[in-house]
Parts: sequence; structure tokens; C-alpha cells
Amino acid sequence: MGALAAIAGLFALIGLGLTGAGAVLVRRFAAAPPSEPRALPGISVLKPLYGDEPLLEEALASVCAQDYPRYQVVFGVQDPADPALQVVRRVQARFPEADIAVVVDDSAPGANRKVANLTNMLPAARHDVLVIADSDVHAARDYLRRLAAALEPPGSGMATTLYVGLPADGSLAGRLGASAITHGFLPGALLARALGREDALGATMALRRETLTAAGGFAALRDHVADDNLLGRRVRALGLAIRLAATVPATTVAETRIAALFRHELRWGRTIRALAPLSYAGSALQYPLAWALLAVLLAGGAAWTVGLLLAAWLLRAGAARAVDRALDLPPDAPWRWPLRDLMSVAVLVASYLGDRVEWRGQRMRAAGVPLAAEPLGIKRA
Repeated sequence: MGALAAIAGLFALIGLGLTGAGAVLVRRFAAAPPSEPRALPGISVLKPLYGDEPLLEEALASVCAQDYPRYQVVFGVQDPADPALQVVRRVQARFPEADIAVVVDDSAPGANRKVANLTNMLPAARHDVLVIADSDVHAARDYLRRLAAALEPPGSGMATTLYVGLPADGSLAGRLGASAITHGFLPGALLARALGREDALGATMALRRETLTAAGGFAALRDHVADDNLLGRRVRALGLAIRLAATVPATTVAETRIAALFRHELRWGRTIRALAPLSYAGSALQYPLAWALLAVLLAGGAAWTVGLLLAAWLLRAGAARAVDRALDLPPDAPWRWPLRDLMSVAVLVASYLGDRVEWRGQRMRAAGVPLAAEPLGIKRA
């Protein structure tokens, strides 16, 4: 057991190194001065909706209050009885001068209902720059300006954003879910970019209409759960770059129960495993407290493992605090960190026990058509 404990301890140290590196990258990203766009093209924001959600009105209102001269917001649902329409009507009443279009249509085919919704919405978009934004995105007033600036350099095919988690209430589930996004996903995304990856982060994707058409349009995405990843891959296959905009919106964490949060994170986990199995397996190193705790158990509570666990806990909390300060967020409670890491490991293990996911009332396979084997069938720019 001593050798296994040493291996677990080594993995904990690697995890702490990754955690520290991620915190440094977040601080650098937040400290970098944003660039101003030379031009402000007209933008159509596409907001596919499905049902009422916690904080939905606040999220939708944030995109209608942009400091941007010429933009349109297109809200879309597939069912005329969808309660999200009531929220949209309230937002319209709050912003009577906003250019808002509402599409109610269920005609587009496809297993991915979000993409079907976007397909129905696209004809209502009047501008050539399209911003595809999730319904739960809470945007700062300069959100569209930052996206326009990121999309402006030559060779840019898409602008995307990091995002933090915003718990809908004070529940433990909400705070754990928000922490997974803010202190796990966000630094991890910056680490991936530092290693050369250019992923489309699905909460926000901005691109020109001609780029969307060249990448195969929404029709190419309609049967895939990971439509954002596939769209990003298709944009990159055109020889175009995916830029990171200098804005960090928040996304609502709606879950108030641990079981619901686990199902949500399991969908993420199984989808990522299907897309990038090796890097997903390697992500187990991101949870140093889980490895340090395993070392304690394997070594029978040896003093060095207890010391490692306490040091890992302290350093993990310190890195999280650095991220919170850089992004001007309230501090997370350190006592939740062991629970967060253990839950993340449980999600990772469960993701290998099947490929079915639940998403907005649907049950789908995580991979759909195997992306690695799918011919992209598009011309390079």
C-alpha cells in the first residue's frame, strides 16, 4: 500500500501544480486591458429558450441592456405554450426600445432541439454577425463590444467567452455547481488554450453568417449533443481561429439538489469523454484533494499523508481565492472543497458506466455520430 499511497500523493502534487497554474492564468487574463473594436458591425443575438428557469428574466434582460449601437435579440421557442414566452414578454415590456424578435416554430428537424430552435430562428436574424448565447448567460454591458473586438482581427472565425457559475440560490448544490465552473472549468479552459487548444465554449459563440454557412450551417449540428464543439471544429477546419473575448459572463446554476446537479455534470462528463477520451481521463489529476485523501487511506493515516492533505486543502483554497479576487467574485467557502473534488471524481467514474445523457427533457447518446470518424466535408478558407 505504501507505493500506491506514494503514487496518489504524487498525483495530488501534480493536481496542485495544475491548480496553481490555472489561477495564475486567470489573474493574467483578468488583468489584461481589453482592446476596443475599430468598427461596430450590426449583431443579431440568438437566444434559444426552453421553459422557465431560475434567474431567466435577469439573464435575458442583461442582453437587452447592452452598450452597443446596433444590435437585435432573437428569442426562440418551439412550443407556443412554453412558459419562457411569458418571461420574454416581461423583458420586452422592460425594454420597449430594444430590437427584439420572437420566433415560435417547431418545424426544423433534428435530435438536438436547441439546434432545431436555432435553425428556425436564423431567418429572423437581420445582421451578418451572429452571437449564439445560452438562455442562462448573464452578460456585462460591454459583452457585445468585447465579442466584436475578438472577432475583428484577420483570420478570426469565431469569438467565444469564458464564464463563471452563478448559483440560483444559496443551496449547497448551487454553490458546488458554481464552483465547478468558476474554479474548475474556467482555469482549465485557459490551461487548454495555453497548450494550443482553441475550443468553442458553448455559452457564447460569435461568428459571421458567411462563416456559419461555410462550416455547414446548423444542419450539420442537428443530431449532435455537443453542437458547440462540432461547430468550433468546423470553424477551425476552415483555417480560421477561435478567439477568446475579454469578457466573462456568468451562467446560472439552476440545480438546488445534489442529485440534479450530479445528472447535469454527468451529461457534461459523458459528452466530453466521447469527444476527447484521453484528455478527459487526464482531467482526474485536477482534483488534488481527492488524491490526497486517497493517499491518507492507502497509507493508513501516515503523518506525511495527513500533512499532504492539509497542505493540499490550504493551497486549493488559496488558488480559488485568487481566482475569485481576479474576477471580483465573493469568496468560496474552503470547507466545501473536499466535497467538490470527491463529487467531481464520482462524476468522472460514472461517466464511464454508460453513454446516455439527459438534456432538456431528452435522452440522447453522448457521442451521437462518432465525431472523430465523421468527415467534416467542408472547404478550407
